[in-house]
Amino acid sequence: MKVEYEPMKAVIDPFKAMDPSSTVLRTDKPGRTNNHIWHWEAGDKEKTEKVFSEADVVVKEQMHIPRIHVASLETCGCVADYDKVNNHLTMYMTTQAPHVIRTVIALVAGHVGLTEEKIRVVSPDIGGGFGGKVPVYPGYVIAIAVSFLVGKPVKWIEDRSENLQADSFARDYHITAEMAGTKEGKILATRFKVLADHGYTVAAANPSKFPAGLFSIATGSYDYDTAFIEADAVYTNKPPGGVAYRCSFRVTEAVHAIERMTDRYALEIGKDPAQLRMENFIKKEDFPWHSPTGWIYDSGDYHAGLQKAMDAIDYIGLRKEQAEKRAKGELMGIGISTFTEIVGAGPSKDFDILGIKMFDSAEIRVHPTGKAIARFGTKSQGQGHETTYAQIIAEVLGIPAENIQIEEGDTDTAPYGLGTYASRSTPTAGAAAAVAAKKLVDKARKIAAHLLEVSEDDLDWEPGKFSVKGAPEKSKTIQEIVFAAYTNFPQGMEAGFEATHYYDPPNLTFPSGAYICVVDIDKETGGINVRRFVAIDDCGHIINPMIVQGQVHGGLTQGIAPAMYEELIYDEEGNILNGTLMDYLVPTAIESPKWETGHVVTPSPHHPIGAKGVGESPTVGSPPAIANAIVDDLSPYGITHLDIPITPFKVWKALKEKGAYDK
Repeated sequence: MKVEYEPMKAVIDPFKAMDPSSTVLRTDKPGRTNNHIWHWEAGDKEKTEKVFSEADVVVKEQMHIPRIHVASLETCGCVADYDKVNNHLTMYMTTQAPHVIRTVIALVAGHVGLTEEKIRVVSPDIGGGFGGKVPVYPGYVIAIAVSFLVGKPVKWIEDRSENLQADSFARDYHITAEMAGTKEGKILATRFKVLADHGYTVAAANPSKFPAGLFSIATGSYDYDTAFIEADAVYTNKPPGGVAYRCSFRVTEAVHAIERMTDRYALEIGKDPAQLRMENFIKKEDFPWHSPTGWIYDSGDYHAGLQKAMDAIDYIGLRKEQAEKRAKGELMGIGISTFTEIVGAGPSKDFDILGIKMFDSAEIRVHPTGKAIARFGTKSQGQGHETTYAQIIAEVLGIPAENIQIEEGDTDTAPYGLGTYASRSTPTAGAAAAVAAKKLVDKARKIAAHLLEVSEDDLDWEPGKFSVKGAPEKSKTIQEIVFAAYTNFPQGMEAGFEATHYYDPPNLTFPSGAYICVVDIDKETGGINVRRFVAIDDCGHIINPMIVQGQVHGGLTQGIAPAMYEELIYDEEGNILNGTLMDYLVPTAIESPKWETGHVVTPSPHHPIGAKGVGESPTVGSPPAIANAIVDDLSPYGITHLDIPITPFKVWKALKEKGAYDK
């Protein structure tokens, strides 16, 4: 056999990919004549253009949110075990969404008799996910195909270089960002134009209605009514992806854009960036807030969050110190990020994955002795679901959390769910648990009335016990009631004590945060030292403070990563230049500063327990705080923007170009 290959010119630059003369990459798609994938818009274009044309002040920056990788502790892998005798596939794999994977396998392999009831997907402890273990990778598909053909278990495990080079990337958004305002500092409008480099295929698992993810949250935490956003995506020869790396579908890119531009605007008019934010925040009493791009923010208190951060870090004192240092020619910067996130997908009317509506589920089964097992359609990757879910059920039912076993990740036992990513576990599955537990409280009331021989209306409930109004000594504990559900229940009532709920949220939740970062820069080398970092989060009702603290610390470390270290780099032929952990710089404890954290609490009014979600907020909010601090540090030299990751060399080069080293 003789094969001749005709080399094609690699397309690596997404801007060149849009050129009509560029190589057309996806000729396998009928009628394809260019590399353009889709165009998407949000907001009011005509109104925005009018505001910009009449504004006193317009600031504009080009920015790139670079391609990065989740680099989770463990790589992807699977064991596909097809049983020919029973025509049954068991798939052990590292996935964040076991049920969706099972459905995808059935849709692809149903024609060979491998239908959904004959497929079991088990996702055990998977060593981190962060969005990178949502996709269906070729290794999974090949393992299933080979096992089906040979009838033997087949294992596929990536090595680290495969993981970095071939798995789905995150980010890679090129953004033209503009803000219009008054000379006094009132934000009037924003305008964003995005070019998304999707690599060789469209592998981002964004909801169908939102091909650019939730980038339209880019209007931020500020009170103005005019914005326009447009985005285009293109094919290049890079690996495919676009995963929601510890953010809810492109929110990280949106927050970086609005927070950089808010600082840029403050610099332009000579106003303190904290004061400018305070003057432009949406007021607490104005929630629910309708954003100019169509979102309905549920709750927030942005003024309180920023004030708490400023007090914690002594903002006024730091500005005085900065002025003194600048007078001596020393470099010191202070950066702020006051962001609003958007998490908890569904609602199903707007959100889906591969056409499957986004909801989530909980099933609670209480045994006769009062001990419980609860199963969920989500999949923990280290977030502590076993603790959080048990506490939610315990808080509603009154069964001690240590007597509640939590299970996830096995499609043969767990109710159908969409999995864990986009900070959706507590907003959806946690809500499902609360509603299912409340169903059990309703049943318990009927049984307690039967046992105590009173009307249901004559009972008072406190978690764990019903008592008779006016006679509190007459009572039944939840354990006694549960036992009666199997031994002494009212005639006509269904026996047992279990409930299932599929929760479809009426709206997303909108966590927020106020982060302040202080950096010192060595002018001679460009070396950057993050001296202090204060993070104040609002994630609504906090279920377990220790778990939230861990989530925030980990998220902040994953935020400093793209701000100062991480970026996937390719040469002109599309070869990755830093495909190992020797070259792709993942921060460790050594590079991480001491994180100082705190909270304000504004419960979500539509969530059963007021929770909003927190796992992604620190990763979303910290990069612009660090970038703003570095740019603030360099602003006396006329530097208004640097793309992340901001490395010592970038700092040194920018200073050199501005003549900082001229004698």
